[in-house]
Amino acid sequence: MTSDQTIVVIGAGQAGGWTAKTLRDEGFGGRVIIVGDENFPPHERPPLSKEVLLGDAENDTCLLWPPGTLEDADIEMRLGVAVTDIDADGKSISLSDGETLSWNKLMIATGGTARSLPIGGVELDGVYTLRTIEDSEAIRSGIGKDRNVLIVGAGWIGLEVAAAARKKGANAIVLEVADRVCARALTPEMSQWVDDLHRRNGVDIRLGVSLDRFEGHGHVECAVLGDETRIECDIAVIGIGLTPNTDLAEKAGLEIDNGIVVDETGRTSHPNIYAAGDNTNHPNPLLGKRIRLESWENAQNQAICAAKAMLGGTDTYAEIPWFWSDQYDANIQLMGLPDNFDQTAIRGDRDGGEFVEFYLKEGKLEGAAAINNARDLRFTRRMMMSGKTFHPADLENPEIKLQKLLKG
Repeated sequence: MTSDQTIVVIGAGQAGGWTAKTLRDEGFGGRVIIVGDENFPPHERPPLSKEVLLGDAENDTCLLWPPGTLEDADIEMRLGVAVTDIDADGKSISLSDGETLSWNKLMIATGGTARSLPIGGVELDGVYTLRTIEDSEAIRSGIGKDRNVLIVGAGWIGLEVAAAARKKGANAIVLEVADRVCARALTPEMSQWVDDLHRRNGVDIRLGVSLDRFEGHGHVECAVLGDETRIECDIAVIGIGLTPNTDLAEKAGLEIDNGIVVDETGRTSHPNIYAAGDNTNHPNPLLGKRIRLESWENAQNQAICAAKAMLGGTDTYAEIPWFWSDQYDANIQLMGLPDNFDQTAIRGDRDGGEFVEFYLKEGKLEGAAAINNARDLRFTRRMMMSGKTFHPADLENPEIKLQKLLKG
């Protein structure tokens, strides 16, 4: 691409920010414009349910780079304004403030929107989802000592909110329709370990329950379950996942299937439009299937790959998925998407809260989950990519170093 061309990035989150920064780092001399509907420069979201929610960090710690970094790189930003339409044929976008921007190549890094619930009372003050900096600020103000915090959903966001509430001295009640916590991400054994962790810390977890409605006079006062059980609450947080933001792409005629369909470089069904992050359905040759990931690492690295491809690069995106969560004194990390394994192996002290649970299929490593054991987990990615077979007894033996198994 030449210096008289323009690349527009829709979205000022992790993927959008890294797209723009990478374009400059790779030497693109044309115009780079970021359009974001939030009033903040490109930022990451994990601290919003962790340090920022606890008040241990300020909002600016979410920024991907120090203030002025992108301006110094001559990256223009339109913040607090939404894109209302993409004209794929005319290569332009329309903004909510009436401005029209032309582009030669376009990145759609719109992420996702936190899911709400189709029930009565969700419009009451004090009922929140957690996706933005403003959400985190509002929830933080409501989880003070002895407050009753109701959390809907026992996934990562819900449990991180519960942990933050307990650390702040609030009472935390978690409602989950499934029969165990983190059912989509963890094995039953790991779910039980996480469940025990929260119960030990005083969280009231109620499994297999449905929420019928919220009630209150202007502000939420209680939640009513399907069996009419009433739970008093000062605030409520709905943490049931997110919906990928694909409306703009769909209206523009791009292929959609559980996200914006992209190839291994991030290119959509339109040759000059790319997408990256939580909103993409992309191929992963290492896993042998197409996936959509909601993770910090995916948003960053897929965006970097796509930005290079926009400039004519030949890199392809193929990585083993990695996720992490901090809850109380437990650092939880997951590697891979193991859903078809026939053996498990536990390395370390499960009762002591420092171990790795490996998942194997016919001897090949499909993934792992670690509690306070990032040291051993960091070899998992290399072990999975090696294509080698491993014996559970060797993985469980602390006398055998994982480096040795990898080289053997």
